[in-house]
Amino acid sequence: MGPFQGTQALPPLAKYALLKTVYLSIGSNLGDRAANLAAAVEALQSPDLTILRASSVYETEPRDLPGQPWFLNQVLEAQTGLFPRQLLARTQKIERELGRKRGIVKGPRVIDIDVVLFGDSIVHTPDLEIPHPRMVQRRFVLEPLAELAPDLRHPQSRRAIRDLLADVTAQIVRRL
Repeated sequence: MGPFQGTQALPPLAKYALLKTVYLSIGSNLGDRAANLAAAVEALQSPDLTILRASSVYETEPRDLPGQPWFLNQVLEAQTGLFPRQLLARTQKIERELGRKRGIVKGPRVIDIDVVLFGDSIVHTPDLEIPHPRMVQRRFVLEPLAELAPDLRHPQSRRAIRDLLADVTAQIVRRL
């Protein structure tokens, strides 16, 4: 009899999954912004995604579309055995469940969840780019990310997050 034959149960596959450290940026500028962030954190935490740490919450002025309410933003450090596109599907499902309606590009939203970094992976598909292509221009991502992992290196430029943050000064970002 081979090693996988017989009546002995096999251990769950999750025990053998290769876990990746991922960074997610979450933001909200509609409704109860703080409650929206908390609901996203709760919905993200699952057997295949463990949130390790959360940055402080930051209030930030809208960057790409002025004239809308200010955002609350936060970065989460997590571990997952999911693949990048599986993680994207999960984040988009959570956005829908929490009431996100896609309308005006860069417009107001109840919740936004972006996959910023996925280990050292570089992904370029029509629906997903990792590292997030605009993260290096967004103080509202870099400041909370630097709070968690200042020495972490961007997978493409190999620059430390703290150095990328020093280059972005135009946007108002206040730690709450």
